Amino acid sequence: MNVFVASEFREPRLRPLSDRPVSDRPADAAGLKEALRTLGGGVSVITAGEGAERSGATVTSATALSVDPPRMLVSLNRSSSTWPVVERYRHFAVNVIGAAHQDVANRFAGIGGLKGPERYVGAEWTRLASGAPVLEDAVAALDCEVEEAIERHSHVILIGRVLSIRLSGGSSLLYQNGKYHAVT
Repeated sequence: MNVFVASEFREPRLRPLSDRPVSDRPADAAGLKEALRTLGGGVSVITAGEGAERSGATVTSATALSVDPPRMLVSLNRSSSTWPVVERYRHFAVNVIGAAHQDVANRFAGIGGLKGPERYVGAEWTRLASGAPVLEDAVAALDCEVEEAIERHSHVILIGRVLSIRLSGGSSLLYQNGKYHAVT
C-alpha cells in the first residue's frame, strides 16, 4: 500500500515563458471563437421535423453524454431555425458525415442561403424510430428523442435518448480552423 506523506509534496517548478510569439486575448465571444477554431471537431448534421417543417444544422458539438444508458448531447444556437423545430417535434438525428458529404455540411451550415427543407435537396433521406430525417449514407446516424433541453445563454443543450443507430461505415469528417479535413 502506498501512503502519501505530506512532507514528500513538492511545489511544481514553473518554467519560464518561451520566446514563442503568443497572442493573449480577452475572454470575450471573439476570443473564444478564435480559440475554439483550433480545436478539431467531428462534423455532424442535426436534423429534425417533417415535410415542409424540416430543418437542420451543421455542428461540431455533438457527443455522447452516456453510453449506458445511450444518450447524446448536442448544443444548438437558440436563434437557429433548427431549435424551434426540435422543440416542436421533440426529436432529432445526429448524422455523422464523411468526406463525401462536404456539400451536405455546407448546405446545413447555411452556405448559399438555403433554409429548411431546401437543405435536404441533393441527398437521400430516410426515417428511423423517432421520425427525424436520417441521411441514408451517413457514416453513422443516431436517432434521438429529446429527453431534456437546457436553455443557457445563446444556446440550448439537448440531451437525446438514443432510440436507434444506423451504421454505414467509413471515416468521419473533421472541421478545424475553418476547413474540413478527411480522416483516413
